[in-house]
Amino acid sequence: MPDSAHASWGRYPASRPAAVTRATDRHRAVPEAATPVLAYGNGRSYGDSCLNNGGTLVETRGLDRFIAFDPTTGVLDCEAGVLLAEILALAVPQGWFLPVTPGTQYVTVGGAIANDVHGKNHHVAGTFGRHVHELELRRTDGDCLHCSRQLNADWFAATVGGLGLTGLVTRARIGLRRIEGPYMDVDTRRFDDLDTFLKLSAAADADHEYTVAWTDCTARGRAVGRGWFMQANHKPALGQKPDPRRRGAPAFPFTTPVSMINRATLRPLNTLYFHRRWRSAWRDTQHYQPYFYPLDGIRHWNRAYGPTGFLQYQCVVPHTDARASITELLERIAAAGAGSFLSVLKVFGDVPSPGLMSFPRPGVTLALDFPNRGRPTFELLDALDGVVMAAGGAVYPAKDARMSGAAFRQYFPEWRRFSAYVDPGVSSSFWRRVMEEAQ
Repeated sequence: MPDSAHASWGRYPASRPAAVTRATDRHRAVPEAATPVLAYGNGRSYGDSCLNNGGTLVETRGLDRFIAFDPTTGVLDCEAGVLLAEILALAVPQGWFLPVTPGTQYVTVGGAIANDVHGKNHHVAGTFGRHVHELELRRTDGDCLHCSRQLNADWFAATVGGLGLTGLVTRARIGLRRIEGPYMDVDTRRFDDLDTFLKLSAAADADHEYTVAWTDCTARGRAVGRGWFMQANHKPALGQKPDPRRRGAPAFPFTTPVSMINRATLRPLNTLYFHRRWRSAWRDTQHYQPYFYPLDGIRHWNRAYGPTGFLQYQCVVPHTDARASITELLERIAAAGAGSFLSVLKVFGDVPSPGLMSFPRPGVTLALDFPNRGRPTFELLDALDGVVMAAGGAVYPAKDARMSGAAFRQYFPEWRRFSAYVDPGVSSSFWRRVMEEAQ
């Protein structure tokens, strides 16, 4: 039977571990197991990189201790099961913020390192791994390695973005960034096509730390790529107002019989959102919670995709091919009547990622969800892969559940070098899938 307690966020494929153990002591986090092990944080990876079907999952949320925090320097030492949300609760009142954050705060520190997550400020701050001063890596042979860019630097590079395959990360020291308060100065502008998005993004990078765009994935022709562009900076201290989510977010109550995102709802939802305001631009003040984590405002929102779940697709294509490739991707998605209500465009900067297998690289990234409709969905995603591969781009493993091994090895040419650092006692459903045909 599928293990719903240890599923991925996309709820595809089914999770069927042979055994599950819980780590509460980082010194004894690696269990003696008859099958390969894999750390399982909070299950926010979308595909099968956090699954270990037939193997042993090691729950790491029990490694949830803060070890030290220096409020004068913003350096935090904590265990790997600590959630980003827990860091924010500690740090924001003391004038500090995450240096990089993905679109959900319910990610563990270990997961953020394993996937070398990125955020709206990639063009300024790069990936999460750039702000990890040191990490503790425990191997299944009993070794414990302390890794940084100076100490065991090769292991550090393999572990950051290494999908949890080099061993269990049990502790990390991270540098936070100073802020004056919890509010954001947000400038929102409507744009009518992909060219305008690219111009807005280029202009905003110089004086805005955070940039991102929502795009209408149903638009075609001259309107392809249209959407809303959001640029923001942390705002100077204001009179303290209550956190808008202090009382907790509502939950999606049940898994719907069929996906609520479908051919009948997709175009009306996207069109309505594009025309949601008569003004084409405005500026306002927002609390960091709804700005960075809009989907965290509804717990269990993934239930809206029905019992078969969904597949998220995030790719990046180089700047030289970005306009043509993103246009073709969006045209194919619109023609298929597929996609999601929340489709995101972002320009990655030139800040190099520290990991051998890190996903972000200079270019334009597109991310969106696809309800799992079976064969038509998989055929569409294979076709999108063809566009990305031809452009010399890549697809994000943390959000993948079906890319071919050949595609993976093209996207990540350092895979063979990385393989030398994979712990023989560690594996994942994702790794076995993409390595099945490797020579």
